[in-house]
Amino acid sequence: MEEIQQKIEGRNPVIEAFRSGRTIDKVFILDGCQDGPIRTIVREARKQKSIISFVTKERLDQLSETHRHQGVIAMCAVYSYAEVDDILEKARSKGEDPFIILLDGIEDPHNLGAIIRTANLAGAHGVIIPKHRAAGLTAVVARASAGALNYTPVAKVTNLAATIEDLKKQGLWFVCADMGGEVMYRQNLTGPIGLVIGNEGDGVSRMIREKCDLTASIPMRGDIDSLNASVAAGVLAFEIVRQRMAREK
Repeated sequence: MEEIQQKIEGRNPVIEAFRSGRTIDKVFILDGCQDGPIRTIVREARKQKSIISFVTKERLDQLSETHRHQGVIAMCAVYSYAEVDDILEKARSKGEDPFIILLDGIEDPHNLGAIIRTANLAGAHGVIIPKHRAAGLTAVVARASAGALNYTPVAKVTNLAATIEDLKKQGLWFVCADMGGEVMYRQNLTGPIGLVIGNEGDGVSRMIREKCDLTASIPMRGDIDSLNASVAAGVLAFEIVRQRMAREK
């Protein structure tokens, strides 16, 4: 399991990190700031016996990676990449069919964070990303996930195509987002499923697309021809949620 040293920036992400049980080593807080969220952070930090440092805005700006620290930066133990088996075990422990989002070369950390947030809200059991030519877990990703990174396991794999083949042997089937695919509303997206979202510019690569069982398109009626990758992930993920809920009735 690979570990990443992490800064958490922004009031809500820091509060979520405390509440999820993350170990916070140190918190830097803007000196003189005493509003409600900051008081909550101070209270949680004291409860966990984290070191609290009240510092100038200049010092926070120096420490910040996101440039949107909102007067607070926490230094936490680490974010750890999960194993693919951890994601499957999460589904088993809930008695649910696995629902995994796989990302084929997402490079923008804001998109990655937003997709992790969507995965959590849609009830996906985890996210799988490739080791190379893609965004990894950073402070920007953590902030964009709005705390979801504390709850949604993210696995990093060397070979996404081989991972898809391994998961097929365990009963999953795969659908990828592609403008040339069948409209998503006309497809059965229930059961143990992997949703594949492609690179912001090029979409899902040919090799990965050929590994998928279905391609699904999002019907669009506007004047431009594509959605942001994280928005597309959200639209398709919640169509999977809708179909699962309909099946449960």
